[in-house]
Amino acid sequence: MPISATPTTRPRLIVTADDFGLHEAVNEAVERGYRDGVLRAASLMVAAPAVADAVARAKQNSGLAVGLHLVLADGRAMLSPSRIPDLVDGQGMFDSNMVRNGFRFFFLPHVRRQLADEIRAQFEAFAATGLKLDHVNAHKHFHLHPTILTLMLTIGREYGVRAIRLPSEPGMGPWLKPWLALMRWRLDSAGVAYNDHVFGLRHSGGMDETVMLDILRKLPDGLSEVYLHPASHGHITDSMSAYRHADELAALLSPSVRKVIAERYQLCDGFSDPAAVTA
Repeated sequence: MPISATPTTRPRLIVTADDFGLHEAVNEAVERGYRDGVLRAASLMVAAPAVADAVARAKQNSGLAVGLHLVLADGRAMLSPSRIPDLVDGQGMFDSNMVRNGFRFFFLPHVRRQLADEIRAQFEAFAATGLKLDHVNAHKHFHLHPTILTLMLTIGREYGVRAIRLPSEPGMGPWLKPWLALMRWRLDSAGVAYNDHVFGLRHSGGMDETVMLDILRKLPDGLSEVYLHPASHGHITDSMSAYRHADELAALLSPSVRKVIAERYQLCDGFSDPAAVTA
């Protein structure tokens, strides 16, 4: 659970890369961002094409905090299409129609059972890597959906879930406030830690040095998570064709970014860092 910083405590910060395992260019950026920059955590896609390379790099950089990035939209499933035919196409890919699927998850029991099986399979695949589970979140923040959050909490308890990203960015639309309030209440009730604030939603794909510095110069008290989508080079996926991945990696490596963080914040090694939940 979040504990607000006191006047004598620096605001705490976690810097995370999402989509770890999606592509070797992403994995290379995560490794460089951790070794040479301010990156301290990464969220792993366990069914993504470059997951084996990501796990190998994570084990070579044991201080990197790695969590599970549940993919339930716009990505590949862990289970075969025959196991979850109502969730994926013949190639095992989820579609990106999150509104339609959100209704199906909530109202159709047989779809919900397949969803639970897939979520369990992704937790199991993460456990099989041997990596310590630092946190859990969902691709495109789909865990704001109450059904997905329920399954994340109930299944995740068996796999040692201790922290979940709360996708609450200052200045977000008021329509999200009831969902976020419900999510906070449920995480508190489950004894699961979470961040006070997140940054990266409004500038997703464009978290360059200028944006990072602007965010860092006005972080609120408490625990903030800043997340990015870095890659070392190239086009990663069609759905992220407009993302400036290399600029996001440059932001992680920026001496100016490092300087601001060193002067103002306590940089935490993921949610497992005691400082992340103890002000």
